[in-house]
Amino acid sequence: MIAKHSATLHGHRTSFTLEEPFWQELKSIAKSRGMPLARLIAEIDDGRDPEGNLSSALRLYVLAWIKALAKSTETL
Repeated sequence: MIAKHSATLHGHRTSFTLEEPFWQELKSIAKSRGMPLARLIAEIDDGRDPEGNLSSALRLYVLAWIKALAKSTETL
């Protein structure tokens, strides 16, 4: 199911929509990196293509994270 979420980025409130598995994975990534979820979202937002939207950038980040994790465990 897709749901709307909000976060404060650089002092401004922003909203985005994500499917529940992406939302859960973002929370897991933030925890594994030892940072607040809002900081991870801000980091992704700062690095995204200005032509794209935040929801897409968050999904692509999760995908890249999972692919990198799979690749690192593949070489063990």
